[in-house]
Amino acid sequence: MRIAVVGLGKIGLPLAVQFARKNHDVIGVDINPKTVDLTNRGLEPFPEENQLQEYLTEMVQANKLRATVDYQEAISVADTVVIVVPLFVDTARNPDFSALDQATNLIGKYMKKGTLICYETTLPIGTTRTRFTEVLESISGHKVGEEFFVVFSPERVFTGRIFQDLKKYPKIVGGVTPECGSKGVKFYESVLDFDVRSDLDRPNGVWLVKNSETAEFVKLAETTYRDVNIALANEFALHAEVKGVDIYEVIDSANSQIFSHIHQPGISVGGHCIPIYPQFYTWGDPDSVIVKTTRRVNENMPRRVVSHIKEELGELSESKVLILGLSYRPNVKESAFSGTFDIASILENENANVQVLDPYYSENEIKNFGLEPYDGIMGNIDVIIIHTAHNEFIEFFKQNLPHSLFVYDGRNLFANESKPNKINLKVLGKSETYKGGKSEHRG
Repeated sequence: MRIAVVGLGKIGLPLAVQFARKNHDVIGVDINPKTVDLTNRGLEPFPEENQLQEYLTEMVQANKLRATVDYQEAISVADTVVIVVPLFVDTARNPDFSALDQATNLIGKYMKKGTLICYETTLPIGTTRTRFTEVLESISGHKVGEEFFVVFSPERVFTGRIFQDLKKYPKIVGGVTPECGSKGVKFYESVLDFDVRSDLDRPNGVWLVKNSETAEFVKLAETTYRDVNIALANEFALHAEVKGVDIYEVIDSANSQIFSHIHQPGISVGGHCIPIYPQFYTWGDPDSVIVKTTRRVNENMPRRVVSHIKEELGELSESKVLILGLSYRPNVKESAFSGTFDIASILENENANVQVLDPYYSENEIKNFGLEPYDGIMGNIDVIIIHTAHNEFIEFFKQNLPHSLFVYDGRNLFANESKPNKINLKVLGKSETYKGGKSEHRG
């Protein structure tokens, strides 16, 4: 089978490699010439994805995968087109479809009769049918369900472990018509393998749902659930501090009951998914209350944390603050919508001097984000904010730190570690301040 993958980003390129590893001929399309060049040389454009470099090299050398910036070259020969072009929101929180619209227009222009089109980009409910399929029909002159076929099948993977996740989670497929759905199932069964999972109520594999709208909703539901759950945990954490309670003890105890699945609180919610996809839901559901409130709670966490630090220390003007972590989640190099940007901006508005340290980013990379890298002079630091729970930061606190240093732990980094000696440590969701490693109750 000849497959075109449109969008060779952190999801699209691993997908293209996966399809090639199943012995299909794959051509990737991307608007970035550098990405195309590196891919054709068998070089991973964005390091950190487990096994991608190895597999990419193998598939390029085997002539099973190549890349181009030319849509006509790729789409005109493809039996199946998989689209992983990003969709973001604008400043008014509305989806910005411009990149996907452009890709869809070019696919409609060059696709041949009988082509299967698979959208994997997370979309507002109904978009596959009412926005993209209608355009494909209009431009191509073909009829969906008869002369070409369209499905929505959400990506359900984390960067850093994509090849593992492709096997772990069922592949959800919903067609614009029943015939489209059947074609989609056959395609994904030919390009994916699945782990055996005894925890599912049916065999792991390709799961066909009623239609494309259902498949779109699946992705929004699972992502928005996490956003709502984290907001609940954050609200609990802030209230626990007022009541003199340790929220982590509460959550651990509550989750011993099988119907309780409370997530962990945190200083911010970042990433490509959780800050964005719930807004696709609220865009389509103007009557939403819970999801809109959730976004406000999570977006406001950096400001709440800075406010708490001011309560502990007074004014932050001229204070030197070190933020630990640029990545939005631990032990990976991923900065998308990281709360560090918001925290740094809020602190700078307080006239604090802010530096950032992250073992996954060089000083120049941190500077390129408009942030000041840590200069290594710990004696000048007044406050440390733990934004990301990188494993390396446990070792960081084993150095000889100033006795008066105040540390705000926004990730409960020391949950399974002894508290650092000497410093004053405040943990999100706990009423105590740990002075010199000993608890001083404040509730």
